[in-house]
Amino acid sequence: MKIILLRSICLAVFSILLLVLATTVVGQFPNGRVKCWLSNQVQMICATLGIRCLSGVVHFHNRENRPQEGGICVANHTSPLDVLILASDACYSLVGQVHGGLLGLIQKSCMQTSQHVLFERSELKDRHLVRKKIREHIADKAKLPILIFPEGTCINNTSVMMFKKGSFEVGGTIHPVAIKYDPRFGDAFWNSTKYSIMTYIFNVLTSWAIVCNVWYLPPMVKEEEEDAVHFANRVKAVIAAQGGMSVLPWDGGLKRKKVKESFKEEQQKKYCQIIIENGSVGNGNVC
Repeated sequence: MKIILLRSICLAVFSILLLVLATTVVGQFPNGRVKCWLSNQVQMICATLGIRCLSGVVHFHNRENRPQEGGICVANHTSPLDVLILASDACYSLVGQVHGGLLGLIQKSCMQTSQHVLFERSELKDRHLVRKKIREHIADKAKLPILIFPEGTCINNTSVMMFKKGSFEVGGTIHPVAIKYDPRFGDAFWNSTKYSIMTYIFNVLTSWAIVCNVWYLPPMVKEEEEDAVHFANRVKAVIAAQGGMSVLPWDGGLKRKKVKESFKEEQQKKYCQIIIENGSVGNGNVC
């Protein structure tokens, strides 16, 4: 076990160093097809090496539906590994917050060769600015498709929770992707309320293997007179059905926050209504 862990750590360090050095070199090339091709190859090779250090086994299905330039790829979110897995098979532009430390170094390296949509923490609160930048990105068909996880947080690989509607308001074609891990070989779910990122990485590196299935689903567009919420729910249902997961209406962010009283009252009223309709309560004033 110690030898396997040491090998995995060495391979992970090598992958990060290779990404930083290769993107620095490729970043010096003039903009054009050669730079774009080299950038894509570097990112996919480094992502593949990253999966190898996790003893990852990934099965991709329906590759003919892979996201195209100028589109938005949306997927359910179980782990930070989701990005690594998808990036090993295709290249994407990412939407996210600017980070510091090691993750910030990786972000800066990737920005030298490809265009990602990154925001400062204060900017992320401005939904209009976020939508504007995403809309401008997908309007350029020469740019890579944007990868977005509409749940906004990691969910436990059994359910797909509420999709934030922002990704579905900007227009363009949505390319749904379903990701399902096999928990028999290793638990890929990152419960950020329980484990730090370093503890999570250690758990993943010492697991037997990370086995995953990825399904590229047919592209979807918003129908006439369909609002963003209904479109998001329709895409979520398709992803959940393919991955064999439950569909839940709740916000995944509730795992970090206290439930609002208004939300509790709404659920209590629904429960009371069910009891009344079943005839279990003779007087509706009880609720």
